Amino acid sequence: MRRAAISWVIAAAAVLWIAPLAQATRVGERASDFSVADTNGKVEKLSDYAGKFVVLEWSNRGCPYTQKHYSSGNMQRLQREWTQRGVIWLTVISSAPGKQGYVTAAEENGWLKQINAGPTAVLLDPAGTLGHLYDAKTTPQLFVINAQGTLVYDGAIDDKPTTDRADIARARNYLSQALEEATAGKPVSTPTSRPYGCSVKYPGVW
Repeated sequence: MRRAAISWVIAAAAVLWIAPLAQATRVGERASDFSVADTNGKVEKLSDYAGKFVVLEWSNRGCPYTQKHYSSGNMQRLQREWTQRGVIWLTVISSAPGKQGYVTAAEENGWLKQINAGPTAVLLDPAGTLGHLYDAKTTPQLFVINAQGTLVYDGAIDDKPTTDRADIARARNYLSQALEEATAGKPVSTPTSRPYGCSVKYPGVW
């Protein structure tokens, strides 16, 4: 029995060594495709938006850092501004069931209407698959994918890592800067920044 158990452990370790976890997408690399259901039941695929600029916004409405940008109307303003300019904005919720920020589709749709949010769609990722694919760490955290399908920005929404709404007006908005530069065909001058906020509430993570 003991010999069999040892053999099983060795075999499992060998499998892990032979098939390591895939690396998350990094800035400068082709953005990983995905298929995730949104709050209206539609399966959203990144490949469906080929030739478009895409924003991925990780969100958790129970997080005070997320609340800062929604209660002030800042996130909704950015969503409307950039979707009106042809950018696809996909909000992603990777909170696991029973954890802060987890919502049903109906709950999220009701909240979106209440706060007058304007993303293209909200993707529900309770298993955290999409979150891990992009190594999303915090809420909020923003990613920008250019029209060629390359990830060109990953990081914070701005340079004021606080929950104070008054800081928004004097912040350097990294997301807007990245979009302005990328949509103009210029290199993104700040392609990465340290994201701030609450940790993404993945399964097994508190």
